Amino acid sequence: MGNTGGKGLSLARRLYTSRAVGLVLGLLCVSVAMAPLDPAPWVWGLMLFNGLIWPHLAYQWARRSPRPYHAEHRNLLVDAFMGGFWVAAMQFNPLPSATTISMMAMNNVAIGGLRFLLAGTVAQVLGVGVGWLIFTPLFIPETSQLQLYACLPLMCFYPLVLGLICFRQAYTLGRQKRELLALSRTDSLTGLLNHGAWKDQMEVEFQRCQRQQQGGAIALIDIDHFKSINDTYGHVAGDIVLRQLSKMLKQNLRATDIAGRYGGDEFCVILPDLPLCSAGSVMEALRDRFATLGYEHDPALKVSLSIGLAAFDLAHIDATMWLNDADQALYEAKTTGRNRVICCGDGWPQRELLDPV
Repeated sequence: MGNTGGKGLSLARRLYTSRAVGLVLGLLCVSVAMAPLDPAPWVWGLMLFNGLIWPHLAYQWARRSPRPYHAEHRNLLVDAFMGGFWVAAMQFNPLPSATTISMMAMNNVAIGGLRFLLAGTVAQVLGVGVGWLIFTPLFIPETSQLQLYACLPLMCFYPLVLGLICFRQAYTLGRQKRELLALSRTDSLTGLLNHGAWKDQMEVEFQRCQRQQQGGAIALIDIDHFKSINDTYGHVAGDIVLRQLSKMLKQNLRATDIAGRYGGDEFCVILPDLPLCSAGSVMEALRDRFATLGYEHDPALKVSLSIGLAAFDLAHIDATMWLNDADQALYEAKTTGRNRVICCGDGWPQRELLDPV
């Protein structure tokens, strides 16, 4: 209900502008076409009401409705009905009638597509029928020069206004779609890529490395004894540690490196076009800086990292094998004392241990 209400209010605000502009321009078109027919005073009053008062009344009607979306669709059918009514009242004068019908059709298609065009057409036909019963019109086959000029503002400016409104809506929807896509790929706590998004990037990097017959490295990073941090200092402190590591990753990696949160207290990094020895130095520097960090809420808290690195290998059949090498290196770092970087591949010994100084 809340989403429908918000959508309806947004639709009402957009249509308020287009309806106000379109009906004022339509008033000029219809009044010039009607003037030679010497209409009754009530007809002039209805024209003025439809052109000058109805747009504001329709907006307030939709805005105050408990279901503004449906109220606005009802308003659009009223617009279509009145358009058909004025076509009959103008004695089917060709250019003013065609202009009125086409502008109404354009509006209905822009708002509700072909389905709403059909509903609007039915409302227009009903309006023509009511107008026929009231005015018993005769067909006027000619449009005067003055009537032609009176139609031009509606023909020229209303499509411009409607097009601008549709463009702004499409731009807003596109931006929201991009924002939602970014949110769906981002870890809410750290602001890094989430597990799925990072693995997608790893697959892309793996394919690139295979094509170019060269590659870089990937790193898996684990915060040592993270459960103990949560148990001893609380989950708020644990979240601070996670955010601190993500901040360091953003600040210390290259623009081309891709960092993510793999899950829980594990992080992951893609280091394109970086030899394993250089990647090991980068990770060792990160490990060293992180171990020296202080935390204001508890100066006694010190946190270390275990890091597993793996180089791209042409022997890898898929990206999972590459990731598995990094995972095995991380496992060895954790089981041989933690607070260290272990590298695998790229011409290094099977396992190369970088111990902290």
